[in-house]
Amino acid sequence: QVQLVESGGGLVQPGGSLRLSCTASGFAFNTRTMSWYRQVPGKQRELVASITSAGITDYAYFVKGRFTISRNNAWKTVYLQMKSLKPEDTAVYYCNAPLSAGDYWGQGTQVTVSS
Repeated sequence: QVQLVESGGGLVQPGGSLRLSCTASGFAFNTRTMSWYRQVPGKQRELVASITSAGITDYAYFVKGRFTISRNNAWKTVYLQMKSLKPEDTAVYYCNAPLSAGDYWGQGTQVTVSS
């Protein structure tokens, strides 16, 4: 059974930092690309960053230079280090694993950037 469990969200002031974690189980984590998405109410879920099994990363233009995605295959965990956070980064952040059986999502973790 595939499970993705996110953690690390919270309230942070503008300019602050947070690190999100997503721990996976139920599939061969080390062979799969993993991604982070985010969503605000009334808007479509958008891709934030992804990392391939080989460690190649890709970022949305609006987080490039501020966010870093990484993974630890031994711990089956993918991270999203977020720096220089802005109010417009406020969203629910979701971990994603696109598998052959379909797309799998975590439950999401709320990130709120506000003074």
